[in-house]
Amino acid sequence: MNIVLWIFQGLLAVIFLMTGMMKVGQSKDEIKEKGGGRMNWVDDVSAGNIRLIGIAEVLAAVGLILPQVIGIMPWLTPLAAVGLILTMVGATMLHIRRGETIVPTIVLLLFAAFIAYGRFVLIPA
Repeated sequence: MNIVLWIFQGLLAVIFLMTGMMKVGQSKDEIKEKGGGRMNWVDDVSAGNIRLIGIAEVLAAVGLILPQVIGIMPWLTPLAAVGLILTMVGATMLHIRRGETIVPTIVLLLFAAFIAYGRFVLIPA
């Protein structure tokens, strides 16, 4: 089970590191253009909030991996997953309000929930 959790942690970390860096380093127009229609939600969010979301995603991505790898405060790993759950709840509400699909956000939420459960209960950090 530990290997499965590490696979999910790595996958989620890569996804959120990439999307977070995009939100931190690009303008709203660049994000929308590169999103190919999947990032039109940026029209409803201020540039500052987009950057804040990006920073939170990058920190969560680091938090999914680093604490457990170095063995210092490994309890931060499931907390990072909980932070991503909350982020995905907000993203889901935004997409529902806009009438968009929520499948990707729900999948990411479930991945994060699995990691949180796994690291809190199955194999405590």
